Amino acid sequence: MTTPTQAPVPGEFRKGWKVLLAALLGTACGASPLPFQTMGFMIGPIRDEFGWSLRDISFGVTIYGVLGALLAPAFGAMADRFGVRRVALLSTAAFGVAFASFSLMRDSLAMFYALWTLVGLVGIGSTPITWSRAVNLWFFRNRGLALGLTLVGTSVAAMILPTLTVTLIHQLGWRGAYAALALLPLLVALPVALAFFREPRPEERPPELNAVDASGKVALGGMTLRECLRGYRFWLLALSIFCVAFAYGGALVHMPQMLKAHGFADTQQAVVVSLFGVSIFAGRIITGLLLDRFWAPLVTLPILCLPAVSCLLLAGDHLTFATAVFAGFLLGFSSGAETDLVAFLAGRYFGMANYGRIYGSLYMVFGIASALSPLAYGWVKDSTGSYDLILYVAAVMFVAGAFLLLTLGRYPPLHSSAPLAPAVGAPLGTGVAT
Repeated sequence: MTTPTQAPVPGEFRKGWKVLLAALLGTACGASPLPFQTMGFMIGPIRDEFGWSLRDISFGVTIYGVLGALLAPAFGAMADRFGVRRVALLSTAAFGVAFASFSLMRDSLAMFYALWTLVGLVGIGSTPITWSRAVNLWFFRNRGLALGLTLVGTSVAAMILPTLTVTLIHQLGWRGAYAALALLPLLVALPVALAFFREPRPEERPPELNAVDASGKVALGGMTLRECLRGYRFWLLALSIFCVAFAYGGALVHMPQMLKAHGFADTQQAVVVSLFGVSIFAGRIITGLLLDRFWAPLVTLPILCLPAVSCLLLAGDHLTFATAVFAGFLLGFSSGAETDLVAFLAGRYFGMANYGRIYGSLYMVFGIASALSPLAYGWVKDSTGSYDLILYVAAVMFVAGAFLLLTLGRYPPLHSSAPLAPAVGAPLGTGVAT
C-alpha cells in the first residue's frame, strides 16, 4: 500500500538547477540518444552506397552498445573515485570527435565497426551514468522529478534529431550529417557542463543522504556493489531491465524501416519518430512526479505494459499513419518511464555511496540488451521478410519486465557496509513512500 510523501522542498531546485540544466543537455547530446536516434535514418543511405545488409549495418550499433555496456561499471567506478565532473567532460568531448569520424568512412565494414568500437570506448561517460549521479546527489525529496527532467534530454533529442537528421542528409549527405550532428556534444553540451556541472559539497547535499561514522566524519550512505550482488533485488531489477531494453531498442532503431515497409515517406517516418520525443517527455515528467509520492514498481506497472500494445499494432499488413503515430507515442511514453526508473531505484534501493559502480552495472545490462536488440530485429527482417515475429516477442518481454518489478518489495533503509548513523535531524527514510 502506498502513502504520500512529505511536501517537496523547493530549496533543492534553487541549489541544483544549474547542474540539472547541464545534465539535461549532456544527456540530450551524449552517446545515449545520438547513435540510436540517428542510425535508423543512416541505414538506408549507407546500404544504398555500400550494399551492406541491414544485419551488417545494425551490427555496428551492437558493437557500440555491448562495448559501452561492458565499460559502464568502469566509468561508474571512475566517477565514484575521481569525481563525476571530470569523467563526464572528457567523455563528452571524446564522443563528439569519435562521432564526427563517421564522415570519413569508406566502403569497409572493418572501418565501420572500428569507428563504432571507438564510440563505445570513449562515449559511455557521456550517458546518464555520470549525469544522473550528480543529480541524485543534489536531490532527494524531489529526486524522481529531477531525474525525469535530466532524462528529458533524451526526449528533446528524440523530438529534434529525426527531422534534423533527415534534413542534414538531404542537404549534406549522410557523411556531412554525421559531422554536423557531432557539433551537438562539442558546442552545446560541453560548454554548459564546463560552466555548471559538479557534485555538491557535503554541506550542499540533501541531509537525508548524509551519514556519520564512529569518528564523526560525514559520508554517503549506501551498499557496496558486492552487497548488491549478494541480494535478490539487483538481479530482479537487472532481468526487468534486460526484458524492456531488448524489446525497445530494436523497435526504435528500426522504426523508420518498419514504416518504410508500410509505404510511408521519409518525412512521415520522421514525424512518427519525432513523436517519440513528445511521449518520452510526458513519460518522464509524469513518472518522475509519481515516483516521489508512491511506490515505484506499482507506478510503472501499467506504463511498461503499454508498449506491448504498440508491438501488436505495428505487426501485420494494415498499419495506417494514425495507428503508427499512436504506437510510437506509447513506445516513447514507456521508455521515458523505464529509464527514469533504473536511476531512481538504483539510488533508492542501494544508496549513493557506490552509486556509480551499481548503476553502471545495471546500465551494462541495459546497454547489452539495447545493443543486441537492433541486431535481432535486423536478423528477423532479413530472414523472414517481416518484423512481425520479433514484435510479438517484444510484446511478451515488455509485460514480463513490468511484472518483475513488483517482486522488489518495500524500499530498504539507506545503509552501507560500514556502521553509519543518520546525520543529525535527518532520518534516512524521510520523505520516501513505502
